Amino acid sequence: MSAVPTEFSYTAEHEWISAADADGVVTVGITDHAQDALGDVVYVDLPEVGDSFAAGDSFGEVESTKSVSDLYLPVAGEIVAVNEALGDNPGAVNEDPYDAGWLIRLRPDDPADLAGLLDAQAYRDQLS
Repeated sequence: MSAVPTEFSYTAEHEWISAADADGVVTVGITDHAQDALGDVVYVDLPEVGDSFAAGDSFGEVESTKSVSDLYLPVAGEIVAVNEALGDNPGAVNEDPYDAGWLIRLRPDDPADLAGLLDAQAYRDQLS
């Protein structure tokens, strides 16, 4: 079974979202299940800081030895940081998807939208 940390929220498309920090910013990445299904990640295409997206929009791609997969934004908001380290080490997504392999930091347009995401148990149930 894939690791599903309880401190995050999840989407049906296999993204994880941290709780908002003191500045209202959340971190987004792909789940352990997603990175395992993808295989070895060889490239990550991420947006620019300052870009804004609607919930459900594709904000980038993850390319692996098996396929190319779109990344979907769980809630509307503005990108405030991208994980630049993935340019040199995209494999961090495989090695540590919940820490070193994070993708973006986002300031949600409406923090209340985070309440509509899956909790860890609901995500686990979806995987079974």
